[in-house]
Order: sequence, then C-alpha cells, then structure tokens
Amino acid sequence: MPHVVLIPGDGIGPEITESVKKILHVAQADVQWVECAAGEAAVTSHGNPLPEETIQAIERHRIALKGPLTTPVGAGFRSINVALRQHFDLFANIRPARTLPGIDTPFRHVDMVLFRENTQGLYIGRERWVEEGQEAESLAVVSRKASERIIKEAFEYATRHGRKKVSLIHKANILKFTTGLFLEVGREIATQYPSIEFEDLIIDNMAMQMVMRPERFDVIVTTNMFGDILSDLASGLVGGLGVTGAGNVGESAAIFEAVHGSAPDIAGKGIANPLAFLFSAVMMLDHLDQNKTAERIRAAIYTVLQEHKSDCTADIGGEGQTKSFTDAICNVLSP
Repeated sequence: MPHVVLIPGDGIGPEITESVKKILHVAQADVQWVECAAGEAAVTSHGNPLPEETIQAIERHRIALKGPLTTPVGAGFRSINVALRQHFDLFANIRPARTLPGIDTPFRHVDMVLFRENTQGLYIGRERWVEEGQEAESLAVVSRKASERIIKEAFEYATRHGRKKVSLIHKANILKFTTGLFLEVGREIATQYPSIEFEDLIIDNMAMQMVMRPERFDVIVTTNMFGDILSDLASGLVGGLGVTGAGNVGESAAIFEAVHGSAPDIAGKGIANPLAFLFSAVMMLDHLDQNKTAERIRAAIYTVLQEHKSDCTADIGGEGQTKSFTDAICNVLSP
C-alpha cells in the first residue's frame, strides 16, 4: 500500500481534508496517510512554516496531497507552495479544466489540460531594490533544459491520453530571449510528435481566444507566470477554483494540491466545498495507477452534481454543506 504524505493546510484545509479522506476510504483507495504540517498551522506547532520532518516525509514517500496554505501578502514567510516546487524540482504544474454536469457556466464543451513550467520564469524570486521604495527589479529565467522537459511532458500526456493538439503560449514578439527560447524549443520538439497538431499563440491573443472559443483548446503548455494566469482563467470557464484540481509533478516526487485559497472567513462553518481538493486526490490516484478507483469517484461526483444538487455546497448552486456533499458522494460510491 503506498504511503501518501497528507498536509491538511490552513483555514478550511482540515475540513476538506476530512471530506476527501472519507470519500477515498469509501471508494477503497489503496492509500496509507502520513499526516504532516505546513503553513500557518506549522508555524504554530513547529515554529516553521515548512518543517524539516515534512520535507523528509515527502522525500521518503515521494508523493503528497496538500491542502490550501496561507501565504502572507507583502511581508512574512515566502510561499510554501513555491518552496516545495523548487525543493523537489516539481517542474510540471498540471491543471485540467473540464465542463462539469450541473455547474452553470456559459461554456459547455471545455476540456483542456494546462501544463505550466513550474520552476523558472519570474517566480524564481530573484528580486532586488534599485532604489528602496522607489524602483525594483525582478529577473526571469528560462532555460533550454526546463523548456524541453515541460514541453515533452505536455506532448507525452497528449500521446498517452489520445489528445489531438498541443498549444504553446508565449510572448516571443516582445520577450525575444526568454519566451523566444521557449518557443524555439517547442517547435523543435513538435517535430518528434507528427501525430499531434501543434500551434503557438501569443499570450494576449490566447487570453482572448480562451473566452471566445475555449472548446478549440486541448493540451496547453506555457511558462510559469503565463501558466499561473491562464490556469485560473481555465478554471473560471468551468466554474472556478472550487471545481478544478491540480498536480505538481517532477522526476522524483509529486504533490497534488488544492489551488484555491484557505478561505479563513468560512473556516469552521461547515460550508466549504471539497470538490477541488477531491479532484486533486483523484489526479493523485491516477498518478498511483489506481485508475479504476479514480474513475469511480469521478462518476460519483458527476452523479451527485446532476441528481443530488441540493446536497452540494452553495457556491456551486446547492443548498447543502460540506458534510451533505461528502455523504452524497459516499452514498453513490457505496449505496
């Protein structure tokens, strides 16, 4: 039985974690949880937002499921999410966005998967003051190696899952060295996959196309900051961050996570929507080759969204709470 490091997180994290644990238990997922702390909760319990024992546990077991973590704006400790991605070289952030039954959006045929380079770009955190309080600089890094592995990951995913097209997003008309290199590498790699259609789009055009014709996109690959923005846009097309999962995958470890915030304003009220975190857990099961269990949970989610909408939480049009939504999915899994 695989051991999975479980980080409940901050705010609503512990509530949605309990929901996901219950659903995976009822679905008979083959998982042994190893619970660890990170974020504000870890500052309180360990005096450190990312304790060494949490890092060691992920190094040992090589897979984790992480709830939402609070990152202070401006001052305070650095993003734990970024620190984990860099420490474990989790180069691929994978964000599926698919139209869901029972979720009211203007878009009906969205089915895309976005691959975001996760370790470079502006998010490496190399910033400095030119003149404190007056002018600051930030350095973006794009390397051939990092570009090759994320673009190959996108093409390999498309091949494995029967996807037809890969769209590479850049700003090479302006950022000619950094995203220009990314585009150059993409064009080179595309020749190795003749059965997959390849296109490239400038980032501003892409943002427009995603809200005009989202159904035309299949697999998308891009640099770190563009991916950060477009992945949230993709979630918005299908109902928001509360209905989409995410995974961060590297060669030696993988961390699946809730991409929404910790929502401290509703923590403890029993109304948090566990769906995004559940979809992340389902992605984790696929990663562990527990595909049949993952598909059973997906099917149960779709059934509840269509046939038991009143049990869903209010943010997705229901009248229920975290417990009623969780129980409804469990009842479908084990009637």
